[in-house]
Amino acid sequence: MSEMMRSRARRAHPFPLVAAATGGRPERRPVWFMRQAGRSLPEYRAIRADHGMLESCFDPELVCEITMQPVRRHDVDAAILFSDIVVPLKAAGIDLDIVAGTGPVIADPVRTAGDVANLPRLDDHSVGAIANAIGLLLDELPDRTALIGFAGAPFTLASYLIEGGPSRHYERTKALMYGDPDTWHALMGRLADITITFLRVQLEAGVDAVQLFDSWAGMLSLADYQTFVAPHSARVFAEIADHDVPRIHFGVGTGELLGAMADAGADVIGVDWRVPLHEAVRRVGPGKAVQGNLDPTLLFAGPEVVEREVRRVVADGDRAVRAGATGHIMNLGHGVLPGTDPEVLTRAVELIHSL
Repeated sequence: MSEMMRSRARRAHPFPLVAAATGGRPERRPVWFMRQAGRSLPEYRAIRADHGMLESCFDPELVCEITMQPVRRHDVDAAILFSDIVVPLKAAGIDLDIVAGTGPVIADPVRTAGDVANLPRLDDHSVGAIANAIGLLLDELPDRTALIGFAGAPFTLASYLIEGGPSRHYERTKALMYGDPDTWHALMGRLADITITFLRVQLEAGVDAVQLFDSWAGMLSLADYQTFVAPHSARVFAEIADHDVPRIHFGVGTGELLGAMADAGADVIGVDWRVPLHEAVRRVGPGKAVQGNLDPTLLFAGPEVVEREVRRVVADGDRAVRAGATGHIMNLGHGVLPGTDPEVLTRAVELIHSL
């Protein structure tokens, strides 16, 4: 069966996540967790003992297996494609590696107009392994479990390329942004091209939703976000709008940016734990779904605390819907932490589905 036929067959079934994202009535409150594919699972660590991160991301069988592990274990309502935000950069030919304990490290940082001009473009055939992995997943996923594709937003990709790796203060990124706005926008345009190509490959392979991670946008003021970032994220969302799937937008520490992030064109706004969901709706405005927003560290606080806080977030999600959100997708306010007990996640999903 072709990827398109598989995708159409799956979409004949009601996905709770898609219903919540689009104003429908899901049969149960959908829940999934960022960084659920890996991190805390012993079966994931067993695979990674013999395979590097980037190797795993470009192996369709490994991508399928790792993506499926939390679905089998937790009964979450969505699988998110196992990958990394720098995968399309690597596929395009940028010299980088993911270093254990550090994160992505760029061999030749991008800091001048010449560096931007020399950036390669992403050919969709270079991420054919990801499309193949999606085909395998569509055959294996339960009928009512949505598959989420994802990509890093241009700003977050730019921050890695400019800094050469993770950063605490993003001084080089901001220096280029403020000091040479023409080069900045040229870089963001090239990265938007890469992001669009990567997302379109996933969409054409049959994912049921996509999430754009702007992980580090929270370092910016609202004015800077609107000037230097929002137009490029908006272009990404506009270029994939012809695929009729929910588009999710998420960043960390973005409470002051939620309205502007919503204006960029997503259908669902991810909210971290710093802003209550009903307050997020006030900032975003009606007509969007919200996703979130349990603090990941609360999963270490014991069963009574986890139950109390899950119930609080669920109730807050209901308040958000009454305030104008089209739906609520339960999630964490950021990713699963590596030391999280998987049983805690499983019990949390059971509780969420019972409420």
